[in-house]
Amino acid sequence: MAPPSSPDTTGDLLMAAARLIRRETAQELEAWGITPAQSRALKVIASSEPVRPSVLATWLRISPRSATEVADALEEHGWIARSADPTDRRATTLALTDAGRLLLRKIEDVRGQAAERVLDVLGDRDRRTLDRILTKLGEQA
Repeated sequence: MAPPSSPDTTGDLLMAAARLIRRETAQELEAWGITPAQSRALKVIASSEPVRPSVLATWLRISPRSATEVADALEEHGWIARSADPTDRRATTLALTDAGRLLLRKIEDVRGQAAERVLDVLGDRDRRTLDRILTKLGEQA
């Protein structure tokens, strides 16, 4: 017997909208051979490069081994480069290559276009209201 259905909460609705944008973005990225996890990794690396793989793992909330696999794939495509950490020669750091920076800009464009397609059903007034609400929520971060 299925549980009784309950109306979606505001949080459920917000998460559903975010999933729709992520799904739209992932479909386009798939054509480029990049996964959502790799896309997020590029963004993390760009925000604090150079970054150690262990820091990448923490930010992505994945195991260090998984972060190494993500970094391996990004390096194989030429989107990041590994270097010796100047503060600890036993460690490595990750940084974007020029190709990685270009790809990240393209990914951000795709994500923005996907969001616009999803949000296009809103009129100007609703869109301004949503922007105001999301800005207020973002101020808590």
